[in-house]
Amino acid sequence: MERQDYLEEIQIRIVRVTGDLRAIQRQLNCAAMEAPSDPELMEALSQLPEMDALQVLKGAVDQMRHFLWFYMQVMTNESESGEKLRQSIRQHISADAAASPEDSFLDKFKAASDTALLRYLSDGKNRKPN
Repeated sequence: MERQDYLEEIQIRIVRVTGDLRAIQRQLNCAAMEAPSDPELMEALSQLPEMDALQVLKGAVDQMRHFLWFYMQVMTNESESGEKLRQSIRQHISADAAASPEDSFLDKFKAASDTALLRYLSDGKNRKPN
């Protein structure tokens, strides 16, 4: 796939997902406004499958929010530390691709913790507080 096609596909997907998230928010907002006056709706909305689905969505959105913040830091940081971070990420990606399924859990965990540490140390002055 050509780079331009790849970027265009990502843009289309971003627009679609953003629209879907806004539609979900509107529907949940309407349900939240109606639920106090409708006990059956309130009970249905608080059932386990619905709450599980919301927890999964919340986790995915939180993870994406953190990733996008990190991505923006890496892509917009033109300093030497930003370049070192990008090189380190490339090395981790190539190492992950070469990793065999037999790699120990601890090796995988160490790679993840190293990435998290690099993320923490990257350009501390622009970091967003949690």
